[in-house]
Order: sequence, then structure tokens, then C-alpha cells
Amino acid sequence: MTEAEWKRANRAAWDELVGIHLAPGGYDLADLRAGAGRLNAIEEAELGPVAGLRVLHLQCHFGRDSLILAQRGAEVTGLDFSPPAIAAARDLAAELGLAGRARFVEADLYDAQTAIPEPASFDLVYITWGAIIWLSDIRRWAKIVASFLKPGGRLYLAEAHPAALVLDDLTPAADGMPGFYTPYFASAPFAYEMTHDYMNEAAELRNTRQYSWIHPLGEVVTGLLDAGLRLDWLHEHDAVAWRMFRCLREDEAGLFRWPDKRWLPLSFSLSATRSGA
Repeated sequence: MTEAEWKRANRAAWDELVGIHLAPGGYDLADLRAGAGRLNAIEEAELGPVAGLRVLHLQCHFGRDSLILAQRGAEVTGLDFSPPAIAAARDLAAELGLAGRARFVEADLYDAQTAIPEPASFDLVYITWGAIIWLSDIRRWAKIVASFLKPGGRLYLAEAHPAALVLDDLTPAADGMPGFYTPYFASAPFAYEMTHDYMNEAAELRNTRQYSWIHPLGEVVTGLLDAGLRLDWLHEHDAVAWRMFRCLREDEAGLFRWPDKRWLPLSFSLSATRSGA
């Protein structure tokens, strides 16, 4: 399998998901359209004010979170590799009157420095939920993140925990819990069939083949440190922003948790700052 092959498969899948996520049964954009969009509960508790900040949202999908940050007074640049996603983000920004505060760039993550030739110009790089698992080289990713931050600027990352990503419903245990699916320290991508959409389980998917990577937590943190960032904090959570496994139960905050015991961490988040005055 070549890089071109896995990128083509992943892009086809995400191109298809744009329409599904904007249709009934996908993302609820009512609060965003009312000018009161909210992030997931984990980000709301951790991110802090963004008014007046220049924010780079990498792997922004159709721009929902980008536009929430823009509503809160940030100047936002969103980047995604999916043409339909970027087209939808631009349309939504225009609809909401935020085109002057939010711009969207179509490019692969690893081409970001060419697509956005503004080094060391952002106060915040924002990356959340199902983002880095699609990336083959986490150290290169860390260097790209660091290159966009001003001295004193910071990264906010919230992501599925790699310890949970070794499990999957495709190999269920006898009690209905997800079973072991792929090694934690696998160096090659693992291929799988996406049988249902994480937002709309009733959606019928055509582009089901996807390829992703597990990046151990130590590799993520060490990559950021080696790129010149200082780790401010690292949190591990027993909840995640979507139903990662069928057995998870939604709580009152809209997060998904194990049905009884806390088992394994489901997600993590971190803040890291670029050194310098």
C-alpha cells in the first residue's frame, strides 16, 4: 500500500462524510446559527478565552469548531484536506456573517506550511477529536504545529486515547465490550471498514475503507518537546466526545463513558507552549 493509496481512501471517506454530517441526523448546528455555539464539554472546561487571539485550526472538517471560536472573538484560519469540507466551511462562514473573521484553506496537513505561509504568527493551534490518528508521521506533525506558533503561543490538543484505540467493536468480547484489535506499538497503519458513521449511525456509507495510525502517548509528547514546545499539562479522561464503542453511555454533558467501571482512559488533552519571549 502506497501513501497515495491510503490518502486517497481516507480523503474519499471524509469527502462523503461532509454531506452526511450536514444533513439531518448529523451535527446539530442550531446553537451555532443562533450565535451561541458550544464546544464539547472537555474543551469548554479547558480551553479558556480566545477573544483577540489568532487561531489556527488544523484538520477542521467543515469548520464547526472554527466558527464557534470565531463567534467568541478569535481570528481563525481552518485547514482541511477535503474540498467539500472547505467549501461547506466557507458557505457556513458566509451564512453566519463570519467570513471576515474565519478563513478556510484546502490542503493536506503536511502541506500546511506552503498553504499558509505565515510562520510563527498564531497565538493558538487548536486540534481536536479524530485528527492525529490519520497522520503517518507524528514528529513531523509536531514540527509543523510548532512552526506556526508565536513565541509564547500554545497548542491545545484533545484526542482519543491511544490505549483505547487498540480496541474495536469489530472484535467484540463475549460480554459485548470491545475486543483487542491492533497493537499499541504498531508502526504500520491499520486498515478497517467503517461500518457506521460516528454521528449518524443510520447513514449508509459508500467509502468504508480507511487507514489510521496509533501514536503512543509518549511519542506525541516527546515529539512536541523535541519540536521546541513546553508541556503545560496533560489530562487523561474516562470520557470521549463521541460513541467510540457501542457499549459507551452518554452522560448529561454529552460525553460518552464506560457503562460501569472506568476501565481504560478514552481520551486525553494537553496544552503545550512555544518557548521564547
